[in-house]
Amino acid sequence: MDIKEYIDKNRERWFEELFSLLRMPSVSAKPEHKDDMYRCAKRLTELLVEAGADRADVYETAGHPVVFGEKTVDPSARTVLVYGHYDVQPPEPLDKWLTDPFEPVIHDDAIWCRGANDDKGQLFMHLKAFEYLMRTGQLRHNVKFLFEGEEEIGSGSLPAWVREHKEMLASDVILVSDTTMISDKVPSINCGMRGLAYLEVTVTGPNKDLHSGHYGGSIANPVNTLCDMISSLIDDDGRITVPGFYDDVVELSEADRAQLARAPFSQSEFNEFLGIDEVKGEKGYTTMERIGIRPCLDVCGIWGGYTGPGTKTVLPSTAHAKISMRLVPNQDGATITRLFEEHFRAIAPKSVHVDVKAYESGNGFLIPITSEAFQAASRAMADVYGVEPVPSRGGGSIAILAEMQRILGIDPLLMGFGLERDTIHSPNESYLLSQFFAGVRSLALFYGYYPAKAQAMM
Repeated sequence: MDIKEYIDKNRERWFEELFSLLRMPSVSAKPEHKDDMYRCAKRLTELLVEAGADRADVYETAGHPVVFGEKTVDPSARTVLVYGHYDVQPPEPLDKWLTDPFEPVIHDDAIWCRGANDDKGQLFMHLKAFEYLMRTGQLRHNVKFLFEGEEEIGSGSLPAWVREHKEMLASDVILVSDTTMISDKVPSINCGMRGLAYLEVTVTGPNKDLHSGHYGGSIANPVNTLCDMISSLIDDDGRITVPGFYDDVVELSEADRAQLARAPFSQSEFNEFLGIDEVKGEKGYTTMERIGIRPCLDVCGIWGGYTGPGTKTVLPSTAHAKISMRLVPNQDGATITRLFEEHFRAIAPKSVHVDVKAYESGNGFLIPITSEAFQAASRAMADVYGVEPVPSRGGGSIAILAEMQRILGIDPLLMGFGLERDTIHSPNESYLLSQFFAGVRSLALFYGYYPAKAQAMM
């Protein structure tokens, strides 16, 4: 039975199984969903065993639980480690959803629900590709599954768990579907992603809120001061002014930039999609390069003083901002965090006091497009989409993959099938059925093209 016939025969059962996962509000950021995290993890172990795994278990961590399952077909064969995450983003703002965020529906040829794409829907593709290979007797590789419950909050507990279970996780490649592709007409495979350093800064002036008439103009306003400090972090050429920030950034060759430029891109369509008249960023780089191969610094939130209805003439005591820095491979997240904190304190005037709280940091990574795994993925997707996929660099971050690459000594391979239209992390997240089924087919074909045994050296 070929994969298309198998999909047609089993699609309704697949929807029921996937929907059982989507209905569980496994929001890792909210303590009140702790029980939902365990329920979702348990359900995944059931689905793994039903699909053909030899075993699947829930493991405790310092935070949310980890799911691990495996199937051994030949101890001498190569092993594929499938990584995914079952936690999801909070659904708020709820009033922006057109449907219940945790009641999946199929509408306009897509599944609508929180987690439909990120990452339950894409994780589920791996279960079904594995199931197909098992039930048709085509699986030639050993397969291990690692599904975590903290990706959306920085994977804080997973590195220690991976180090503790390094031998159990030994594999030849980490196969991941947790990213987007350029379009469903021009498939792409991420060969690298950016790292992340995320901080919160607080600027404090007077020891209490003050009457803006009695004190305004005589002391430093923390909100004004914070805005000035943030504004100075990026110069007129779009470059970050933190000393040492670019020290470890590797400049791409013209040949590499030309390879990445193969990806089709319309600046006018990009602007129209976002509702903007023009773009802005680091001088000398295209929009796609600014997103993929260059670091950036952005304010993700800023607040202070009175923001309620009406007026309140107050000079605030404190001002706050959350700042993210996306980092390119070779930049170290911990180092960048330290450099930022040193600089931010140095530029603060004596009229205010500065506190910096580091939330998380992680490194980016690159993988060679000449590897057997990448070439197998490329052939598989070319068969399904009818066009050779373009190598791309992801602007987002999955920091744990860089950690796993370092701890386990194996490269991640990102076969993501999401699209920008899926609005992950936002209300009305969805996942096209065509992409879901194309993902299952591509993943099944990957195992056919990826050599089950290491090639003999000549």
